[in-house]
Amino acid sequence: MNSFTFTQAPAIEAAVRDKSDHPESAYIGGGTNLVDLMKENVARPTHLIGLKKLGLATIEALPDGGLRLGALATNADTAWHPAVQARYPLLSQAILAGASPQLRNMATDGGNLLQRTRCYYFYDLATPCNKREPGSGCSAIGGFNRVCGILGTSESCIATHPSDMCVALAALGATVRVSGPHAERTIAFEDFHRLPGSTPHLDNNLTTGELITGIDLPAEDFSHHFSYLKLRDRSSYAFALVSVAAALQLEGGTITAARLTLGGVAHKPWRDQAAEALLVGQPATADTFRRAASKVLEGAKGYVHNTFKIELARRAIVRALGQATEMNQAFAANVFLNSNP
Repeated sequence: MNSFTFTQAPAIEAAVRDKSDHPESAYIGGGTNLVDLMKENVARPTHLIGLKKLGLATIEALPDGGLRLGALATNADTAWHPAVQARYPLLSQAILAGASPQLRNMATDGGNLLQRTRCYYFYDLATPCNKREPGSGCSAIGGFNRVCGILGTSESCIATHPSDMCVALAALGATVRVSGPHAERTIAFEDFHRLPGSTPHLDNNLTTGELITGIDLPAEDFSHHFSYLKLRDRSSYAFALVSVAAALQLEGGTITAARLTLGGVAHKPWRDQAAEALLVGQPATADTFRRAASKVLEGAKGYVHNTFKIELARRAIVRALGQATEMNQAFAANVFLNSNP
């Protein structure tokens, strides 16, 4: 790890100003990903800006009926918050599927959005990686790529986004609030993260100095029929090979609204609104779900070791939508009650 200086920002404006004054700096909240990157010399900031004093750890109701998650609220506090459990249980499920209790106690919601994409070669300084050194090449394409992407990949990068929380936030249609050197703005969640294209070193669409201050959840109700399905190599503390966030609104047996997002398959959470549209107005049956899965995976491409993900994702989509159809709020509340530590 390289040496660095540290300041604790007293206010949002001071944090943004400090970041602008130090081009090689980084914001630090919980530090659960950044510190790992620094230990491996993948990230080498010369200055860290602490955010703990910014007062961004609250979770509060919005006038329009939605909910605002402060950027510094921890993943644990968010997952177990009564309003999140009651109104956004899909988000609670997704958070609790990720990391470990110790990490969730430290990791912040804003930091969760900023996790670097995962790939064996990104962390291996002895190998070329376009994410670390643009133009150096992608070792994963011709290497061992079992965990890599099958959707939205490019000749420059096939890494995947690691977050479980972000898959649910994309499905719920969240909005990211940021503050920068010149103004505050909001970013639709599906526009926050980037596909690799020819610039895989850019994970998101934040501009220089911008700081995430909150995440807004819309008031739309997907609290009765939902499922977060995570398929991985072991049952805990493992990144998803494929994950699915599915949420439905039903009248009788007919789907009136649908959300469908995949994790573990692309450089960003993969929400397919065309597949969602195919579900609306259709009966909630396995045949309907299989058609939606085929739509999601139309452009999927395997890379030798990860080709199995295509069929795995297809089956996971059908299973998650089936679970969402059967899920109800009373059952979800009982699950959370029985698993709350």
